[in-house]
Amino acid sequence: MMPRDTEAVKDATLARDTAKRVWGFAKPYRGTILVFLLAIVVAALLALVPPLVVRRIIDVAIPADDRTQIWWLAGLAVAAALTDAVLQIVQRWCSARVGEGLIADLRRSLYAKVQRLPVAFFTRTPTGAIISRLNNDVVGAQTAVTSTLGSVVSNVIVLATTLAAMVALEWRLTLLALVVLPLFIVPARRVGRRLQSISREQMQHNAAMNTQMTERFNVSGAVLVKLFGSLDRESETFGARADAVRDAGIRAAMLGRVFFVALGLVAAVGTAAIYGIGAQLVVSEEITVGTLVALAALVTRIYQPLTGLTNARVDLMTSMVSFERVFEVLDAPEPITDKPSAVDLVDPAGRVEFVDVTFRYPAADESSIATMETQAIPGADPDHDVLSGLSLTLAPGETMALVGASGAGKSTLASLIPRLYDVTTGSVRLDGHDVRDLTVASVRHSIGVVSQDPHLFHESIIANLRYASPEAADERIVEACRAARIHETIAALPDGYETVVGERGYRLSGGEKQRLAIARLLLKDPAVMILDEATSHLDNDNEAQVQASIDTALHGRTALVIAHRLSTVRSADRIAVLDGGTIVEIGRHDELVATDGLYAAQLRAGDLLTA
Repeated sequence: MMPRDTEAVKDATLARDTAKRVWGFAKPYRGTILVFLLAIVVAALLALVPPLVVRRIIDVAIPADDRTQIWWLAGLAVAAALTDAVLQIVQRWCSARVGEGLIADLRRSLYAKVQRLPVAFFTRTPTGAIISRLNNDVVGAQTAVTSTLGSVVSNVIVLATTLAAMVALEWRLTLLALVVLPLFIVPARRVGRRLQSISREQMQHNAAMNTQMTERFNVSGAVLVKLFGSLDRESETFGARADAVRDAGIRAAMLGRVFFVALGLVAAVGTAAIYGIGAQLVVSEEITVGTLVALAALVTRIYQPLTGLTNARVDLMTSMVSFERVFEVLDAPEPITDKPSAVDLVDPAGRVEFVDVTFRYPAADESSIATMETQAIPGADPDHDVLSGLSLTLAPGETMALVGASGAGKSTLASLIPRLYDVTTGSVRLDGHDVRDLTVASVRHSIGVVSQDPHLFHESIIANLRYASPEAADERIVEACRAARIHETIAALPDGYETVVGERGYRLSGGEKQRLAIARLLLKDPAVMILDEATSHLDNDNEAQVQASIDTALHGRTALVIAHRLSTVRSADRIAVLDGGTIVEIGRHDELVATDGLYAAQLRAGDLLTA
């Protein structure tokens, strides 16, 4: 979490709604929090026992030569210390239970929320920013409930009980101890502002360093650095950022140490004043020696809480910023949701209709969170329709090839079927139902997609396959892999189906990844298939194997195939040509060639690969 500037927090107030939501998240732990606070109160009271015991020993037990009383009083001090030790353990258990539980609850809520956000959110938001909310801000929010709140409560109780005891013993010396209070408050506020500034600077450098690591430490980034970058330049850049973090950390450590050393000197002066003037009162027989010793012991307990409380409000407000950042994500709009009246798509036949569809990508302020973007521009995104007045129908079991120039809107059109985006106007229909009237889960369950670069998790082959069908039996998985022409390849691996594919499947070739993705698709068994350039970057041998597996997968299913390979396009039942966001031609290969329109022109220009 990035600390908020002290000046920005100075006049801020804790929003009631925020406080209610924080308390709502803490609701399951309210009993534990109560035990935590009670332990703090009892520990603060027990801390008064040793000074008062010493006073009693000096003023009463020793003059009366009462050895029994001395032993009893000493035993009482030991019992208080043991009880305090138990209470410290109780406090730590309560703090850990509340803190770790709150972290887990917030992370679960955030993870579930992020999963529901639209694809547009992920296209605009760096992965590191999302992870930061689930890590840094969640930990900061936990700190607000446990460490910060506990510290404030503890300091208030310790200060109140200590001052009450001191006033009861000798009010004049208590006032003397408070004379040095300005020497705590003024420096503490100044140093607190400076420490926050340094901490903010350190976190900015830390964020830059982490971003560089996140971008370079995946396979694509590492390969790019090796091919286009310079290892020396990378190391130099990273080293500069690491050095900036180090330097800021050193400045913060030294400033904090100097400050607390200075406060220690002030406390020493206050204690010396208590002894000096208190001794005069002892000589004047206005107080006893035991009272002086007790006051000297108690005075050391008021300076630390005073220091902590001088910036208590700033600390609390700064910690609560983490909750605000967490709630910012939890409150983000979810444009792709189920209507209250949504129904499941049952036994889909696979009829797909685009009815007068117009689509433009959502603006930044409608699809992302500004504070999570590295360069947030309100309203940014192309201010034009990507698709305009488009109508198209795919009959059940039909294979439709979609061709057109790069940027014509082919992938965008395909993304509307599984509701990765919703149309701006018009409708997309499955079996006669507007997809917005169906549950998102049932729509996506009925649709399977194989993209140009299919994503595989850094897990075993069988785990990647079972992601589409967690309950699939081993026999069914093998059957799907045989149909996708990938079983023999997997069986030849040393670990077979337990082979870990590497990040994004980089341990497999392009053709192997495609066939594995098709096997995953077959396990899902969708009614509608979308193939987005599934063979565009494969050599002839791999393309032949993948195409054979695709032919098996397409059998009996409705399919929208986006392709540039003529062999793929020619085998389709119909070909739709997309240009300027609308369908300009539709028909079979021979028919479109005969009309000598845009399709024939693309064929002559070589836009459709013949090999």
